[in-house]
Amino acid sequence: MKYLIVFVLACVAVGHHDDHKVHDTNISIKELVKSTKSWNGELLPAYPKGQPEVTILKITVPPKTKLAMHRHPYINAGVLLKGELTVVTDDHRKLKIKAGDSIVELVNQLHFGENATDEPAEIIVFYAGVEGRPVTVKQGSAKVESK
Repeated sequence: MKYLIVFVLACVAVGHHDDHKVHDTNISIKELVKSTKSWNGELLPAYPKGQPEVTILKITVPPKTKLAMHRHPYINAGVLLKGELTVVTDDHRKLKIKAGDSIVELVNQLHFGENATDEPAEIIVFYAGVEGRPVTVKQGSAKVESK
């Protein structure tokens, strides 16, 4: 009888154990973005073949700075931590983001970012790329802008 009670208690304990439940009521989860499209409304492409490689960059754009025209060959998304940025495509579409905003970036479309303010802009960008290949390509170049 003693072993039966221990067995039942063990089964109950295992049955109520769930590693996926959050028991801390102070935790808050807020979805910043979930999308099948980039900010200009185009569908995101399929993931490329090859060994996946995730790159996370913290980029600081100084005040009054315009980045070079470039493209990203892979899906990427970011969250602007500080400041403001304007993204401008080669066909003159614009998106203005401010601190706290998220962005699902353009894939294989030329664009540039600009910080027209007097304060630095800081953004964290997550790239879903392929090992050994650049995540950013300047217009007319195959060089990596930053990695």
